[in-house]
Amino acid sequence: MKNSVIPAFVAVFTIFSSLSFRTAASEKPRYMLSLEDCKALALENSAAVRNAGLDVYAARAQKQEAFAEYFPKVSVNAFAFYAFDPMLEIGVTDIFGKSDFSQNLQNVLSSLAASYGFDPVYSTLRHGVSATVSVMQPVFAGGRIVNGNRLASLGVEAAGLQQNMTRRRTEEEIEKSYWQVISLEEKRKTLDQLQSLVDTLYKDVSSAYAAGLVTRNELLQVSLRQNELKSGKIQVRNGIRLAKMNLFNSVGLQYNPYSTVRNDSIPYIDDIVLTDRLDSLSPPQAYYRPEEEIAAGMEESRLLDISVRAKELEKEMAMGEALPQIGVGVSYGYNRMITDGRMNGAVYAMVQIPLSDWGKTSRKMQRYDTQIEKARNDQEYLNARLVLQVRKLWLDLESSWEQMLVARESVSAAEASVSELTAYHEAGMSPLSELLQAQSRLRQASDEYVDRSIDYRVALRAYLDLCR
Repeated sequence: MKNSVIPAFVAVFTIFSSLSFRTAASEKPRYMLSLEDCKALALENSAAVRNAGLDVYAARAQKQEAFAEYFPKVSVNAFAFYAFDPMLEIGVTDIFGKSDFSQNLQNVLSSLAASYGFDPVYSTLRHGVSATVSVMQPVFAGGRIVNGNRLASLGVEAAGLQQNMTRRRTEEEIEKSYWQVISLEEKRKTLDQLQSLVDTLYKDVSSAYAAGLVTRNELLQVSLRQNELKSGKIQVRNGIRLAKMNLFNSVGLQYNPYSTVRNDSIPYIDDIVLTDRLDSLSPPQAYYRPEEEIAAGMEESRLLDISVRAKELEKEMAMGEALPQIGVGVSYGYNRMITDGRMNGAVYAMVQIPLSDWGKTSRKMQRYDTQIEKARNDQEYLNARLVLQVRKLWLDLESSWEQMLVARESVSAAEASVSELTAYHEAGMSPLSELLQAQSRLRQASDEYVDRSIDYRVALRAYLDLCR
């Protein structure tokens, strides 16, 4: 975790450095933000990505915990007691049994005890102290230690794959949000171009109306079209701000949504500029890879392999519970129980052979066999689903490319129509309503082309993410 702090800090510093703003005497500061900047910020600030990193850290800690089972177990034991009465009393009758001889001997000892100052009954264990240090080294534990470490290693690998999947999904969501903003900004450019055309048309119609060449109704039609474009620009502007809010909240970037409230430390949302644009795109054939190859390299496929292997290791660990266990140990310490206190040590070995658990273990093996078979069935089914998912992504990619080409042709046709109708209208050969309708069709075609281009870009990114 410590090793990841410095690269993360450098990444964040680089991102915020890229948010540098340019100022001029007559313009506001503009903060530049690229798609890669947004992805890096999202990976740094996403709670899901951070939690996935913590899962990897926990899996590594669990692996170290399992590795510790290879080493000896050292323990310090201390014991002390005090009894109200001696815990052990031995007399003559306890040694020779209850007989006339032992009874007579007991009477003799009792009569002499008072004269010579000894107790005719030996008593001990009224109080005592013991302190030892023990070292126990497992030699064989039925393979549970080895398999436990293998299972922990699989856990680390699975956590890493889950982290990669989380990062991939996070980047896909950020890319969709990013291109949504770009789509709206491209539509705003289309509205600006149409606004310029309609404004020019309004000047021409106004001059013609002043000269008595056109009716007032035609002038009002152009004026209504101007208002429609203004309303559309307001809606698009509001949509851009909402889309930016969604994007910036996802990446954890602070912004000021209010132009009337000044905050020098937080940039105004309209001053944050997304720099990536829809550049020239290559056809899908330039990125094709066999679907089986892509599916085999996906994290989901490796997780299915790990699931099956984990069930097999769990079965082997359960089998180890019915196998003999061998251990050796040594202890040394101070003991004062029966005799005077002294230091002593011992070396010992332990062999434990379960005899009554074979029936239980046999049933457990059958249960694990069914789980392993289920895991393999799921693996076979889900691997086929992964191939199907890759094929679907490829079909979506081809479909979005073809739709983009159709939309591009529609834009060209709409532009040619507007150009011709403009010339016809200026020559008095076409009514104004047809020109306005052609401009509306151009707007629709341009918006459709932007949407289809965004769809292709998103589909391409989703496909390429699986090819990594």
